[in-house]
Amino acid sequence: MDRMTDMVATLRGVRKTVGSGSARRTLLDDVDLELEAGKLTAVIGRSGSGKSTLLHLLGGLEPVDAGEIEVAGVRVDGASSAQLVDLRRHRVGFVFQFFHLLPELTGEENVLLPARLAGDGAEARERALALIRRLGVAEAAARLPRVLSGGEQQRLAVVRSLVNEPRLVLADEPTGNLDEASGHEVLQLLRSVADDGQSVLLVTHDAEASALADRVLTLRDGRLVE
Repeated sequence: MDRMTDMVATLRGVRKTVGSGSARRTLLDDVDLELEAGKLTAVIGRSGSGKSTLLHLLGGLEPVDAGEIEVAGVRVDGASSAQLVDLRRHRVGFVFQFFHLLPELTGEENVLLPARLAGDGAEARERALALIRRLGVAEAAARLPRVLSGGEQQRLAVVRSLVNEPRLVLADEPTGNLDEASGHEVLQLLRSVADDGQSVLLVTHDAEASALADRVLTLRDGRLVE
């Protein structure tokens, strides 16, 4: 695989500000970033530095003020709403600190929801069941979220993010609400996702996460530094 085909996402000269007037603040200032297949990249930095915003820009959840973003061959900046929906359904998977499992659906039904939205039924179900078995959450998948542990819910949330086989997985503090053992399981899972050939961008305060990453970047004063 050459370098061009190995590149999953790129940011070029990305700028993002929030607020207005005297409260206006620059979160990202002329940021460049390349995310490769098969790599886990961790971003650290103080709270409010713009780490989550970086993920939102890559996933098309927020617009850039300036610069270019490309994910899996799709230009995100300037894309239409329909193109961004397609990007999130087929090319990007999200894992959040709060699991966001729908309480009225079983774990398996939650996992399959993105595939149903994308119109991918039978094949996605087979992928989901294989992932559920691989991650040891088959029993949990048959139950409702309210009776599951935090670690079980987060592992199911990771499976949900993978069911549509995204090129890029964006994980925002995925261990923030977990005990040490559950957090370890989730981090090992994200490491295996990268090892399987996807690109993982992980925002974290967790020292173990940084230790597992191929690359650790610090977001400081609007810039990413190694």
